[in-house]
Amino acid sequence: MKTMQAVCCALLICAYAHSQTTPNSMGTHATSEAKTIVIRAGSLIDGVSAQPKSNQEIVIRGNRIVSVGNTSSGRAPADAQVIDLGSATVLPGLIDTHTHIFLQGEDPALGGYDIQLLKFPASYRAARATVSARRALEQGFTTLRDLETEGAGYGDIGIKRAIQDGYIPGPRMFVVTRAISTTGGYPLEGYAPEVTVPKGAQLIDGPVEARKAAREQLDNGADWLKVYMTHRSWVDDQGNLVSQPTLTVEELKAVVDEAHGWRRKVACHAYNGIGLQRALDGGCDSIEHGLEITDAQISQMLKQGTWYVPTLAVYYYDWAPENTDDGRRDRKRAAVHGTSFNKALKAGVKIAFGTDMGGIPWTDPIAEEFGREVEFGMTPMQAIQTATGRAAELLSMDGKIGLIAPGAFADVIAVSSDPLRDVSALKNVTFVMKDGEVFKSASPVR
Repeated sequence: MKTMQAVCCALLICAYAHSQTTPNSMGTHATSEAKTIVIRAGSLIDGVSAQPKSNQEIVIRGNRIVSVGNTSSGRAPADAQVIDLGSATVLPGLIDTHTHIFLQGEDPALGGYDIQLLKFPASYRAARATVSARRALEQGFTTLRDLETEGAGYGDIGIKRAIQDGYIPGPRMFVVTRAISTTGGYPLEGYAPEVTVPKGAQLIDGPVEARKAAREQLDNGADWLKVYMTHRSWVDDQGNLVSQPTLTVEELKAVVDEAHGWRRKVACHAYNGIGLQRALDGGCDSIEHGLEITDAQISQMLKQGTWYVPTLAVYYYDWAPENTDDGRRDRKRAAVHGTSFNKALKAGVKIAFGTDMGGIPWTDPIAEEFGREVEFGMTPMQAIQTATGRAAELLSMDGKIGLIAPGAFADVIAVSSDPLRDVSALKNVTFVMKDGEVFKSASPVR
């Protein structure tokens, strides 16, 4: 209870600071009078079509798109506010389906993962998470699925609500709260057995505890549940990547059954091997990371409709020295990951964009992931769609986000150069609108 009170205090402080400049401007429940805005786009990638469209006009009323058509169609109301983005490429607001706003790419020299649970007040962590949410929106990501708070309890519920109510700027949030693993399956680790230390996830043992944890998290507001099906990994004497399995199939089935009964879904962190197979056999809705997936597992994913959120770029950060156990593990992870991604892509597995931001510092470009997707076989348009229409489908929000079409929420971004020629253009977003409100603009509004 004390922890949650501290988180709430931090959110109130951040809320007060933001409310002095733009009260209620970012919330999906804003009550201001609906206005009409027209966005003119030299090139439009709508999030679902195979080809871009030229010289388009997007008519927005309130927080919804009313119409999309050629600029010569005469659809724009005479009294509309016009945003002419010239030759820029306009896209739907981007979606990152695997983030951690309560992590900051923790620097080992400053204490690494452990220090945030042992020494950082909950209020400090909530303040950092508030900054992370803003940085995501600045980069054109108008929706996040945030996959656990790493020991910050239900703090993501507070951040989500503060954004919805307009107190702080940030993306639309889908949150999983605490996540679930088993005894021996999550940090903090390595302390004396007689010392009780906090854990980054909620630990369970047995199907009864698994179901109870699922119920607790859903009752406290989780939009998704996240389960760790593998923990640490290493390279064995034969040069194979091995990952420690965590939950049993029976434990996972209890979580999945409970979540599906609430009309919620389950994301499963799974690197490879036994744990990944248990994730599929237990009925998870998405495989997170999936460093090494066999042909048989790909076939099972296709049969079951399982999503794949690969998070490629994060596995190219901070490799340990090559002649160490950790260094061999780091290089093996990257080597098998690209191969698995390419096989899944060619087979037609459903792939959604995710980065593991927080494992990567939030100061780095989220869009780095697009380049890795293209490197391992996607076209730039396919990569963009993983973060627009496809990601929306994963979130059961297709038709509402991740596309520019009548009836969708008015989440619109722009980049100055063509991302179909060079997908790295998405690292430099010049215009951001979320829910019909302009958050960032380098272009005149009249």
